[in-house]
Amino acid sequence: MAIDPNSKQLLYYEDKADYSKGVICLDKLLLTDNSSISLHNDTQDCYIDICSPEVLSLFTDNFDYQHLRRHFVKGLLVDDIMGYKIFTHEIHSSYAARIDNFRSYDTISKDIIQRWTYPFVPDVKFGGNSATKLERQGMYRASEVVQSRSAEIGPFTVIGIGTKIGSNTKISNSVVGEGCTIGSNISIEGSYLWNNVTIEDDCKLMHAIVCDGVVMKSGTVLEPGVVLSFKVVIGHQFVVPSYSKVSLHEQPIKQDSDEELEYADNSSGIGEPSSIAGTVDKSNGVMSSQLSEEQSQPTDELGTGGVGYVWSICEGSHEEEWRHSIAPIPADKLAEAMQTTEDDLELITQDGSVLPASGELKPDCIDSDDDDNEDSRDDSIDFEKEVEATFLRAVHENIKEDNVILEVNSLRLSYNKLFAECAGAIFYSMMKLALETPHTSASELCNNAVSIITKWKKLLKSYLNDIDEQIEVILTFEEMCLESAKEFFPVFAKILWHLYDKDIIHEEAVLKWDDEKKDADDSDKVFVKQSEKFIQWLREASEEEEEEEGGGEEEEGNQE
Repeated sequence: MAIDPNSKQLLYYEDKADYSKGVICLDKLLLTDNSSISLHNDTQDCYIDICSPEVLSLFTDNFDYQHLRRHFVKGLLVDDIMGYKIFTHEIHSSYAARIDNFRSYDTISKDIIQRWTYPFVPDVKFGGNSATKLERQGMYRASEVVQSRSAEIGPFTVIGIGTKIGSNTKISNSVVGEGCTIGSNISIEGSYLWNNVTIEDDCKLMHAIVCDGVVMKSGTVLEPGVVLSFKVVIGHQFVVPSYSKVSLHEQPIKQDSDEELEYADNSSGIGEPSSIAGTVDKSNGVMSSQLSEEQSQPTDELGTGGVGYVWSICEGSHEEEWRHSIAPIPADKLAEAMQTTEDDLELITQDGSVLPASGELKPDCIDSDDDDNEDSRDDSIDFEKEVEATFLRAVHENIKEDNVILEVNSLRLSYNKLFAECAGAIFYSMMKLALETPHTSASELCNNAVSIITKWKKLLKSYLNDIDEQIEVILTFEEMCLESAKEFFPVFAKILWHLYDKDIIHEEAVLKWDDEKKDADDSDKVFVKQSEKFIQWLREASEEEEEEEGGGEEEEGNQE
């Protein structure tokens, strides 16, 4: 990320940088508009944000944002219209983190137990009447804990107030909440038991989360990654498979709408799921509350005496389950990740654009990675299609140009494109629309193009801040006339003149385009020759202006 060292304003942010390429791409305007920039790749984002109330309204205006950092933050950084700014705060000795999945919950909990967050640790009392004592090997024990002599409490474990632990039970690297009842011959490893949990004899828990009021009958086994929701009952001798989620509510068949979710949040049935359940009358859509016999009676799905439903893992979600679970990463996945890291390091070593460990500079080399080139081409095609769809929607729905600019900026950030590429994609979309508009002659086609250019001039000019970007539009038009839209071939010079007349493309861009074509083959100078009269007129006008300026200076000198 890039930060203004004086104001601490965030200027550039890359959530997932590709370190294997050894380079980053910065907009040159970033360097032009700021006298000094501090670049960082040695900091960690805590994902803690303090926002103004206006931020909520931005999500309404930019409904296509899918990721808070990748889309929303980047969208604000390039928003020149509203003028919103993001400032950073760097901490050096404190602890800050946000929990957004089960694995981060496990990681931060371990940091608390191992006292990285001091003074926010279990044995420092900030309120309440109960006291927790720190014992050897990082074991925390609250008051009024009843523990059998044969029970073993391992290191980095927290035992809450009023908990009872039976004989021959082993607990390690776990958190046990308040008022829990744990029977005999039980093994608990790397798990989190919340309050008022009851575990009968001969059960085994490995890297699981157990919520308030859960009852586990004798002989139950929780495999790694299991999550048991509130007041679930697991039947005798039942084995809950890895990464399963068990709830008193049935798994939704389809995704609920916002209105249904809002109704469910306000429904009294959510507060006490064990006794009341909301059922939908499909004939008229009326919600009625009634006693749920299925939830009050044992179900075979969780074994004898079990109450609840096992939620199946959605297709394609297995990867996310092990990534976000508190269970250790499987050996095969860990080996795969390590192999990927080794491959990336090997690529970095072979890439001449990256500095070696010695720091010695190497000559520039040509990147011959065909896969990267192929991916880049695919991205460019997808980007152009997205821009075209955005532009056509704006045309058909009469969307304001300022809103279209915001959407195109979002696409530019998502695909990591330059302003010149945005300008080329927008111009291509305009010309394609002109081509698809009914016409019977080249003259009518030219009129269609001029009409569209005139109406959407502001949109196109937003991405033509310098000469190179304007030349990109000319080159895009050349390519269209030769390949995808040959109908524009005879009117190239006329449309080029209209672009100049509408102050979209400046004189310098046209003349520089002409200069770059001087040493090209005749086949590459077709459109230069077609625009020869226009180019000659520009050069003569430029020379006359220079002569007039020179004459004016001489007259001023004579008067003096």
